[in-house]
Amino acid sequence: MDKKKVAVPLVCHGHSRPVVDLFYSPITPDGFFLISASKDSSPMLRNGETGDWIGTFEGHKGAVWSCCLDTNALRAASASADFTAKLWDALTGDELHSFDHKHIVRACAFSEDTHLLLTGGLEKILRIFDLNRPDAPPREVDNSPGSIRTVAWLHSDQTILSSCTDMGGVRYKEYFFNMYLLYFLFSPWWL
Repeated sequence: MDKKKVAVPLVCHGHSRPVVDLFYSPITPDGFFLISASKDSSPMLRNGETGDWIGTFEGHKGAVWSCCLDTNALRAASASADFTAKLWDALTGDELHSFDHKHIVRACAFSEDTHLLLTGGLEKILRIFDLNRPDAPPREVDNSPGSIRTVAWLHSDQTILSSCTDMGGVRYKEYFFNMYLLYFLFSPWWL
């Protein structure tokens, strides 16, 4: 008789408010990691296999809506209702930089090469921050028709994917040529 492997769910205690986003890192020489965003304003880093707590990133003053790790799991980013996106050292938990916005930041994503951070939120603007020059002004890619809910880099950082809630749309944009390839609108019942 063959024994089947049973997947046991991870239960990760620690957040005091609802968890709104999870992100798993790629596999690194040290394993893989899980970062969680929560309305309690403190993203948490965990061992991706066991769920064991590694650390908490402290410094936001509002709900954290999105979080991510770079491809090496050496840096973390978070997007918050306190009108900031923050860059963290994932090994020490230290805040490396805070990127100010004019409204709630709902989404963040590292580029594959880890040099750029993409953010979006209720301002309806996609921003690209150069992490080699964090004090430089960001590139503002465009105005979205609605509040930005999610962002992602595709095709080796050549394309940006974003979704917006107000208009129920998804945008697929060539980053370097600043032109839209596709734009989808969905009826509200799809959301």
